[in-house]
Amino acid sequence: MEAQKEFALIGKSVVIKGELSGSEDIYIDGQVDGSIELKGNNLTVGPNGQVKANVNAKGVVVQGKLEGNIRASERAELRKSAIAVGDISTQRLAIEDGAYFKGRVDIETEANKSGAKANS
Repeated sequence: MEAQKEFALIGKSVVIKGELSGSEDIYIDGQVDGSIELKGNNLTVGPNGQVKANVNAKGVVVQGKLEGNIRASERAELRKSAIAVGDISTQRLAIEDGAYFKGRVDIETEANKSGAKANS
């Protein structure tokens, strides 16, 4: 039996301005203005969520509104209710029919990531 993974919930009435970071999954249904760093964890922007931030996480799922660049080390997903404005850099991307997206997409492969690290 898999252990239930911990996550933090930011409710509809919560407003955060500044840097948000952590070592657990975060579900945002409120408002965040700043930056979000969750390198080994997942971020979900709920249907009521309004995020104006650059995001760095393992996985990102957008159901609400996100303005800012997304860097997802594994996967990014824009659900049909999503409004996303900004660039996305990830290995895998899923955009449901009906989602709004404006920006650039950079699909990274494992070869590109290790090659970029070797040249740095």
